[in-house]
Amino acid sequence: MTADEMWKQSKLTGNYDSWAFGDNADMLAELVKKGIKTATCSALILYSLENCEIPQKNKYSVILDSNNNAICIIITTKVYIKSFNKISQRHAYKEGEGNRSLEYWKNVHKEFFINELKNYDLSFNEKLELVCEEFKVVYK
Repeated sequence: MTADEMWKQSKLTGNYDSWAFGDNADMLAELVKKGIKTATCSALILYSLENCEIPQKNKYSVILDSNNNAICIIITTKVYIKSFNKISQRHAYKEGEGNRSLEYWKNVHKEFFINELKNYDLSFNEKLELVCEEFKVVYK
């Protein structure tokens, strides 16, 4: 099912974005659908480099898998900016990955951000500002 088809089927109104997670899109989309993953984050600098809007509270998104199939619809409930070294255990847990610990989160996300920033000839440091987003599933 496409994002448009899921949006119409949901009978929700308003605007929405559709996107897939940048790393392991299928697994992360399933964690969202199951209600395990209720948060995510992105490097703040990439929003301006890619000319994209920062997520907004009360906005809908159709979550896609790696083949652009619609998996579920979420609504953003909270957006805040924190540096990598200030991410809380609470946020790491809400991201729902691995054993949900802050240590696991830091290891996986440090590697992810190193690789992502390389595409822009940028280097990672612990003070990298992140856009943190919390959400809930509103349609499966």
